[in-house]
Amino acid sequence: MPERRRPAAEGAGAALLPWVLAAVLFAAYTALSVSRHLHLRTNGFDLGIFEQAVRGYAEGRAPVSELKGPGFHLLGDHFHPILVTLAPFYRVFPSALTLLVAQAALVAVSAVPVTRAAVRAVGRWAGGGIGVAYGLSVGLQQAVGFDFHEIAFAVPLLAFSLERLILRQWRAAVGFALPLLLVKEDLAATVAVIGCHLFWHGRRRLGASVVGLSAATLLLVLLVVIPALNPDGAYTYLSSVDGPAGDPVTRLLLPGEKWHTVVTILAPTAFLALRTPLILLALPTLGWRFWSTNPFYWGTGFHYGAVLMPIVFLAFVDALVRLRLRLRFRARHGLRWWTVRGSVAVGLAATAAALPAQPLAELARPATWQRDATVDAVSALLRRIPDGAEVAAANGFAAQLTGRTRVYLFPRYPGGPGARPDWVVAADQPRDGLLPARDEVEALRALPAAGYRPVASAAGITVYRLTDPAG
Repeated sequence: MPERRRPAAEGAGAALLPWVLAAVLFAAYTALSVSRHLHLRTNGFDLGIFEQAVRGYAEGRAPVSELKGPGFHLLGDHFHPILVTLAPFYRVFPSALTLLVAQAALVAVSAVPVTRAAVRAVGRWAGGGIGVAYGLSVGLQQAVGFDFHEIAFAVPLLAFSLERLILRQWRAAVGFALPLLLVKEDLAATVAVIGCHLFWHGRRRLGASVVGLSAATLLLVLLVVIPALNPDGAYTYLSSVDGPAGDPVTRLLLPGEKWHTVVTILAPTAFLALRTPLILLALPTLGWRFWSTNPFYWGTGFHYGAVLMPIVFLAFVDALVRLRLRLRFRARHGLRWWTVRGSVAVGLAATAAALPAQPLAELARPATWQRDATVDAVSALLRRIPDGAEVAAANGFAAQLTGRTRVYLFPRYPGGPGARPDWVVAADQPRDGLLPARDEVEALRALPAAGYRPVASAAGITVYRLTDPAG
């Protein structure tokens, strides 16, 4: 088999480039996510939920999230024990910002193996261009632009694992892939596909072991661990795959938003990622997203596309290596019609075209760097709630309080069973859309009868105090 590595990128400059790019991306990602939090643009769902879980680990408790419900064990929602690794950092820096900075670091460091593999394959400049396109990809920007999620751990693990697969360093690839089983339950299917990839390339015992371990983990988590910790005794998200009977092909491929997602994630690779078997690793994630009846999973928003980015871009690198080998043959026969540089240029153009509508574009807007009087007023209002208090907070304010208080979701609480917090903070007019506006309006009207009185208001936000525990 021909040697597939390219010794084109020599010297300290090429070795340093991936780390320099990662450092720049880390600064950009951190600036974006931190500024959004300081401008009150983060939410209880999901930053507040994850802070409650990490805070629990840091304090030696179970990862309970009151935002999900009183006493709700978060491992009964999704299986992400890897979050415990953030506990030491949170212990030193007990703030939601710790989670956001950690996410920025995890996502940024994933650019190292992607860029390194690209530089090794096609040279410093073209490889660096691929690294830039990766760092600015829609999936990564949307992830760092929307709160914190456990999949931040999956992004670098997948990137390092696939880099090792390209180099045929099979055991190292498995070493990076297996921790994915601790990130989220659905990633067990992705790890199983990595096992199949090893089996296909002749590492049958190793590949079969990886597939077997992945399957066993998935069954154990879905049938035992999560139901045991879930208040309903079941894996809740199975309900999103229960839909009307019909043609499964139609369900997977329609509506057209799903095709828009596929085109969006493949365009930065000039669609060359489709020319390598590595792209098969994207199928489990795309499969469960497109099969689901939840339309939020179908598009390019939120964090759902982040795990696809290292797969797509390292498949692109692998495809470029294959393309270079073919071009050498065609050039000798006067048939050269395409270039590696051309494909990288197309990918960069596609990335640049999407930038104005992506979260990092906020860094170019003056308002991102300016103080906001409304934000200052609301922040001062929230500081009236004492540390350690129990609070029912609307989604848009919960993440500002989860680091120092016990927070439930308003309007679900007060009024729901098992929680009667001393404080409530909510907008006078519903604004975040997490729960039906009618429910929030009705809950606000019911506060006086429940014994709550307004303490202070600012910018359309009101803080209430429970003055009559009897209601």
